[in-house]
Amino acid sequence: MAKGDYYAKSLNARKLFDVYQTKHKRVKQYLNAEIDFVKNNLIATEQVLELGAGYGRIVKELAPHCREIIGIDISEDNVMFGKEYLQNIKNANLIAMNAHNIKFDCSFDAVLCLQNGLSAMRIEPISYIKQLVNIVKQGGRVFISTYSPKFWEYRLLWFQEQADKGLLGEIDMEKTKNGVIICKDGFRATTHSYDELNAIGEASGFGYEVTEVDDSSIFLVINKV
Repeated sequence: MAKGDYYAKSLNARKLFDVYQTKHKRVKQYLNAEIDFVKNNLIATEQVLELGAGYGRIVKELAPHCREIIGIDISEDNVMFGKEYLQNIKNANLIAMNAHNIKFDCSFDAVLCLQNGLSAMRIEPISYIKQLVNIVKQGGRVFISTYSPKFWEYRLLWFQEQADKGLLGEIDMEKTKNGVIICKDGFRATTHSYDELNAIGEASGFGYEVTEVDDSSIFLVINKV
């Protein structure tokens, strides 16, 4: 099963919420560190778009730090659940939209594709980055993150926890290695390497930086200047 289909049909709404109710402190630290990195790069006046926003977990955390934030997700169930989750946050919204075909009448100061989202979308990143740059205002930025290889042990513990809860299929431990997690139901979770993020940044045609955060994430930040 393709990952886009998996997230839309098998791991959405309440199940996706349960993914983040983890018992692992190191995983919680990773999740918070990604959000904090973006927070520290916002100036409270920006219009922000998050791709693959799920039920709005990151949208809710970033809303106080930007003028407006919109999250898009392929799952109608996620969006319905998320509208309730975000109901008291006036500058936040969720829209059901396929990130492979982004359609907006406006452009954004920042576009976010976090928590290994680029891999989860199963999209050709070199051509896709040009689409993302096109919906960013001059002077705006694109933020993309993936897992650091240093986080492999904790990432695997987290995925095993999800499998134990019935949120993922049973992990095939014989095939799971070298940064790729494979479940027996066909689900396959990959990442992008440091070199691959550098290639994506180079292909954007703009200035960029690749940096490691918290020994758990690698961020590519493209500056449209």
